[in-house]
Amino acid sequence: MAFYQFKAEQTIPATMGEVWDFMRSPQNLKKITPEHMGFDIITKEVPKQMYPGMIVAYKVSPILGIKMIWVTEITHVEEGRYFVDEQRVGPYSVWHHEHFIREENGRVIMSDIVTYVPPFGFLGAIANALFIKKQLKSIFDFRFKAVEREFGKIEK
Repeated sequence: MAFYQFKAEQTIPATMGEVWDFMRSPQNLKKITPEHMGFDIITKEVPKQMYPGMIVAYKVSPILGIKMIWVTEITHVEEGRYFVDEQRVGPYSVWHHEHFIREENGRVIMSDIVTYVPPFGFLGAIANALFIKKQLKSIFDFRFKAVEREFGKIEK
């Protein structure tokens, strides 16, 4: 069983509090997910802030417009620093997503580490090489732009 990691990092011209408030709200997930993914939260009455043990169910179309249910659990939260979501039901054999924020030189750095195992053994490894890792990059590229729309761009 092969596992993979995808890493992303973004510098945000905002305060730690502003970025954390945005990150910890499940309602903001739709804002940072490409429309073609058909992302919708289906859990009734999702709290405004995540907490350890929180379960959230979504409908999403990650491949060829095929709708599926994806259920994640927030397994760890350190207020103002990081949280982890793990897939409980969905398209991957393993999905572990770590979200971090830290302050450097008056700016906030948001970083992600996604550790995943595609389904179907060696066929999943082929799918990863052909399109899964490209799709993850595309999703995070969209998120990068969505976060820039929310907080602004870093001036170089």
